[in-house]
Amino acid sequence: MNEKRPLEILSQPVTAVKNVGASRAAAFNRVGVATVGDLLTYFPRAYQDRGSTKTVQQIKDEIDSEGKEKSEPCSVLVTVSAEPYSKMIRRGMTITRVKAFDNTGFIEITFFNNPYVKDYFRTGAEFRLWGRFEYGRGRLTVASPVWEPAAPGADLPPIVPVYPLTQGLTQKIVSHAVSNALLLAGTALDEYLPESILQRSSLPTYSYAIRNIHCPASVEALEEAKRRLAFDELLLTSLALSVSGGNRKIKSSVSVTSTDITPLTSCLSYSLTASQKRSVGEILRDMSGDHAMNRILVGDVGSGKTIVAAAAAYAVLRSGYSAALMAPTEILALQHYADLRPLFEKLGLECMLLTGSTGVSRRKKIIEALSDPSEPVLIIGTHALISPDVDPARLGLVIIDEQHRFGVMQRAALAEKTEGVHTLVMSATPIPRTLSLIAYGNLAVSRLEELPSGRLPIDTFAVDESYRRRLNGFIQKQVDEGHQVYVVCPAVEEVRKPEKETDDPLEMANITLFDLAAPEDELPMKSAVAYTDDLKRELPDCRIAFVHGKMRPADKDSVMRAFASGDIDVLVSTTVIEVGVNVPNATLMIVENAERFGLSQLHQLRGRVGRGGAKSYFVMVSDSKSEKALQRIRVLKNSRDGYEIAEADLRQRGPGDILSENSVIRQHGQSSMLLVKGCTDAALLETATEAVTAILGDDPTLKKPVNAGIRSRVERLAAGSAGTIS
Repeated sequence: MNEKRPLEILSQPVTAVKNVGASRAAAFNRVGVATVGDLLTYFPRAYQDRGSTKTVQQIKDEIDSEGKEKSEPCSVLVTVSAEPYSKMIRRGMTITRVKAFDNTGFIEITFFNNPYVKDYFRTGAEFRLWGRFEYGRGRLTVASPVWEPAAPGADLPPIVPVYPLTQGLTQKIVSHAVSNALLLAGTALDEYLPESILQRSSLPTYSYAIRNIHCPASVEALEEAKRRLAFDELLLTSLALSVSGGNRKIKSSVSVTSTDITPLTSCLSYSLTASQKRSVGEILRDMSGDHAMNRILVGDVGSGKTIVAAAAAYAVLRSGYSAALMAPTEILALQHYADLRPLFEKLGLECMLLTGSTGVSRRKKIIEALSDPSEPVLIIGTHALISPDVDPARLGLVIIDEQHRFGVMQRAALAEKTEGVHTLVMSATPIPRTLSLIAYGNLAVSRLEELPSGRLPIDTFAVDESYRRRLNGFIQKQVDEGHQVYVVCPAVEEVRKPEKETDDPLEMANITLFDLAAPEDELPMKSAVAYTDDLKRELPDCRIAFVHGKMRPADKDSVMRAFASGDIDVLVSTTVIEVGVNVPNATLMIVENAERFGLSQLHQLRGRVGRGGAKSYFVMVSDSKSEKALQRIRVLKNSRDGYEIAEADLRQRGPGDILSENSVIRQHGQSSMLLVKGCTDAALLETATEAVTAILGDDPTLKKPVNAGIRSRVERLAAGSAGTIS
């Protein structure tokens, strides 16, 4: 009997597993498997459903009726009818043919360079074959199938896992290692959730889920396992975010006493919206309390987050403290500086800009000014703000714009320059309310839910390739009227689809574990580089350039600056312009291969136009016939509300894509959310959220004995981000 405590077993190196020596351990390490626990959560990528067998005649009929050259991957049970024979068809190539039958017909099996199969395929022997079958000239054939002896009473697994591999690992090696790890784990697989949660959420036990994710007893058992383990990912990640340090209130060293922002709002040419006023109130209440604010401001593209942040900074400066606003790119920092400097100077307050390109002498003056405690400053900048020599005196507020573009450590580095500083992060990615607890963890949430008045609606269209000439004409028309145009392509350069190997186990899989949002139909992808060349030929009078994420940052910023200043008429781009770019003169965006983009991403792209006073247009181009893709496009055509679109995205694709794109989740410890990414059960999210609320409501620090198993797993997860539970 293994005397180690359950979680100690999971923490043992993978070499503790039978038949995993140093070389295999090195191969496992290459795919992120270092411990027994890692191996148990190294889930298959897909499965082969070999248990649902068909007859020879059924396979013939399906190939005939569907007009295909080959069947989908399937199984057939056959008996060998004659002794195999082998022959060399050319130097280095031997083929072995076997004839077999079932009670509906005959089949011919071909193996290449495998003469040893003759020793197994004896007359009268029974086998289960798995592969893609061909039917032609009255014969059913199959080349190099997976084969298993199927004598009466043989224990044939109905569903066979297909694991991700690397050099040194085969499907057989991984499967055997996982089987041995399951034997070794023992009590480490015992249930750790309270029975009340399992019953309320209709979940199987943890042991059942782990065993059936690797060795499913049936398709139904696999689905139950996926659901339980996705629930665990949601629950544990949310608890880790909520209790690993962040649930403790940090005493603030910053006392914001001046909360009247009337002087600032009086300088504006517009009135704040109701949700802007509410959000400002929430922020000011937080900052005037005894504890440091830790809040996220979430708002749709163009909802006015910047002025809310400016109001917070104004209150801090009026209270005698400095504020820092960090943006992910220099162009975005410059935009904030251009918008806020005139406003703050009008109010008699200092506003400065510090980026990587700030000159040495100017940088020295800024650092000296920041070190003066008697003169509060709003300092706007990029990553340059977290340099060790930048140390603002009496820093009261840190604002992080486009928070998902920064790493956890980068965000923390600025806030840690002053103990107990208030922190406000901003995100332009609306998510459903049900996701807030899991996505934002310990952050209080302020939401901007309407757009400022006076914004013209963006006309949204969906067209196919037949509109190409008219689209080019519309681009020219916008440029002739003095406006600018974005064209977004899904690829940088032409992507050639690799040839698939016929014996690739993943290619032969017919059940996927992760329902990742792969394109439903594989249309050719437009590339930014090739499209730019095409447009230059079609529109020779337009100034056209391209930008993409693989360019050097300096080159990319140079192109973006030129576009922002009006020196480029048409900017062809990948999604690097999805967030943070403000060019009010841009009135048209065309998205090529719109079927390749998610709903939230399309909505973010649409927010790049309609930012000035002129009428703006958003055009999605797609020849897709996929109903899923067309449904996404229809949702975007019919809605302009980011939260409504996010809810539709949640219903269509589940919580996985939304959460995995959120850096709070993605960068927290080791939380990969692998199963959540493939989860399409949006109701599971609410179930997990309710469980988190119930657990924390009863036991905020997870100290009760009933939550001991949860606590130990949360501590392991929190350890990845240096969090602790107190």
